[in-house]
Amino acid sequence: MDAQELEAALSNLLTDVEGEVHDRHEIYLRLSQVLSRMRAFGMPLPDDLVRLEHDLEAEFRSEAEN
Repeated sequence: MDAQELEAALSNLLTDVEGEVHDRHEIYLRLSQVLSRMRAFGMPLPDDLVRLEHDLEAEFRSEAEN
C-alpha cells in the first residue's frame, strides 16, 4: 500500500466514523491498521487519530477487565 492508498483508506475510515458505522471495535481495528501502515512508511500521524486509537484501546482494555 502506498501513501496515496493509505490516505484514501484513512479518508474512508473517517467517512465511516462520521456516517452510520457505529461498531467501535471495527473502527478501532481499521484505524490501528491504517496507522500501523503509516508508521511503517514513516508518515506523520494525525494527533487526533492517534489519541482516538489510544482512547479506544483503553476503553476495550477496561471492558475486558470487568
